[in-house]
Amino acid sequence: MSDLEARLLAAHAHGDNAAMVELYQEAASTAPDPAEQAFFLTQAHVFAMEIAHPDAAALRQTLVRMGRETPL
Repeated sequence: MSDLEARLLAAHAHGDNAAMVELYQEAASTAPDPAEQAFFLTQAHVFAMEIAHPDAAALRQTLVRMGRETPL
């Protein structure tokens, strides 16, 4: 298990949504292909929306640019 995986599991176990936003963004930045990157960014976006995280809008725009979300 990688360090990132361990940190993600710990954040999930503790219900630390702010950490999950950051960690899923980190995972997206190292994802080997666009599909995995989109998956991780979607997870980051979901947790960001749950806590009104300041990155929520930017995450959504990134997903729109990737064709994984539709514009409002």
